[in-house]
Amino acid sequence: MSLSPTASGGLRGAAAMTMLGCSTGVSAAFAGYPLAGGQALRYLLAAVLLLPVAVRAAPGALRPTAREWGRLVLLSAIGLVGFNVLLVQALRHSGPAAVGSVVGAAPLLMAVLGPVLAGRRPSRRTVAAAAVVAAGAAVAQGFGAGDAVGTVLAVGTLGCEVGFSLLAVPLLPRLGPVGVSAWVTVLAVPMFAATALVDGRAALRWPSGSELAALLYLAVLMTCVAFLLWYRALELLGPERAGLFAGLVPVTAALSGAVLGEGVPRTGELLGAVLVGAGVCLGLRAGAASPAGRPGPAVGRPQPADRQPVS
Repeated sequence: MSLSPTASGGLRGAAAMTMLGCSTGVSAAFAGYPLAGGQALRYLLAAVLLLPVAVRAAPGALRPTAREWGRLVLLSAIGLVGFNVLLVQALRHSGPAAVGSVVGAAPLLMAVLGPVLAGRRPSRRTVAAAAVVAAGAAVAQGFGAGDAVGTVLAVGTLGCEVGFSLLAVPLLPRLGPVGVSAWVTVLAVPMFAATALVDGRAALRWPSGSELAALLYLAVLMTCVAFLLWYRALELLGPERAGLFAGLVPVTAALSGAVLGEGVPRTGELLGAVLVGAGVCLGLRAGAASPAGRPGPAVGRPQPADRQPVS
């Protein structure tokens, strides 16, 4: 039995954001490696894996137009390079809880900006659901403490997180999840490599065992698999409903920490998980049927055979 677009998109969105949340501990294991050089290696490995998939599954995506190239460059610069650099810098000034609380507002921004950019009025119920999700994310992180610089950097990280999704929306109808994932990954390699030149020979070194394992997780699961899942979820649900699943990031980060032996989940983390779950359910129900019973603009759209993702 085939899943409905809402169920299929929801499963993909939840899986992608769970991988992102679980990557918190993995990223910590890779934190000691030079930032620019390490990210260049990550995206180079991911590009080597994604490009053959794009050639086979989405041959039409291999010829972006000039306008699409411009948007892909902007998407890679903001959603990949900007996000990773600002996140690391924010964590140097504030704790993960403080940064996560700010980035946890992503569902609310996407619920408002997604429809506005598409020329539609935001759904009140979806915005309310996104507010519940954002509140749950903040509760799960416990707000935390940080300085003013850390807060500004966290807000910048939030903007990059939202841009990673909203900038991709106009590209997905023609390039598809595979094409967009492949090209933004390829474009991130020279961007990080150019930044690594500043560090000279210190930009690269042979990784330790734990660093190599973290690099493989970030390149294969976090970049290849999660990108494909997330961009397909955006196609099926639209940015306002898919964005609700971004609230799972701080929750899964906290719960995965407990699984890895960092302690039993606190009451606030469990309460945050309940709030996020309630907000996601409310938001998905809000978009299940548009006025006149028509599916939302991103739901139920037929997908050409050459753009079916392999995920």
